[in-house]
Amino acid sequence: MENNPYSIPDLQGKKLYFASDFHLGVPNHAESRKREDRIVRWLEDIRHDAHTIFLLGDVFDFWFEYGTAIPKGFIRLQGKLASLTDSGIPVIMFTGNHDMWMFNYFPEELNIPIYRDLLPVEVGNKRLLIGHGDGLGPGDHTYKFLKKVFRNKFCQWLFARIHPNTGIAIANHWSKRSRISNSDKQEDQFKGEKEYLLQYCREMEGKTHFDFYVFGHRHLPLDIEINETSRYFNLGEWVNYNTYGVFDGKDFELKTFMH
Repeated sequence: MENNPYSIPDLQGKKLYFASDFHLGVPNHAESRKREDRIVRWLEDIRHDAHTIFLLGDVFDFWFEYGTAIPKGFIRLQGKLASLTDSGIPVIMFTGNHDMWMFNYFPEELNIPIYRDLLPVEVGNKRLLIGHGDGLGPGDHTYKFLKKVFRNKFCQWLFARIHPNTGIAIANHWSKRSRISNSDKQEDQFKGEKEYLLQYCREMEGKTHFDFYVFGHRHLPLDIEINETSRYFNLGEWVNYNTYGVFDGKDFELKTFMH
């Protein structure tokens, strides 16, 4: 978790927007393009009252930045994000488990900071804890080990030695086996009290208070009470749900983009 919270004293009548798990790149180019166009329309739709936009990871189904190369495509989204930040609307991006290999491109070219860990956000007297959500809670030890490997700088250096044509081809083959590309696996059914992120929120709330816990990764739009003063929200994903979160300084709400 980041030591210093992201503090916003006053929203000045505007709102915070949250979205996650666009998974651009799957299941194929045509479907990904349709989704990208929809996301761009959403960003344009909210810009009139957006104070800050938080993108909580897995924006891309695969992303690896080589020294002088990035994955092909997604230029419409990048152009829209550049337009937002150029107009003074902050965009904050988190890495997910599919796009954790973001480095300098977004900060340098689009003026979008990258966060890799959970971030406390303070808005007036409200406290939010936000992040992608992968690797939190009990269990899932295999992934937690793999995450350490993938985040290891030496392992990243080794992968960067592979020619981009080969490295990206390997990654795209792997992406086709991911759960977002294979809905028949039924991995995204609600598990009740066994939900890892729900268990994490309950454990965290026993240590320190947050009014709202906001995560992605789970692929299900969720709004669950932790206690009388705290709720857990999962933002869902944009392959099936097109859901996003809105915070007006008092209340947090999940909405669906229909355009």
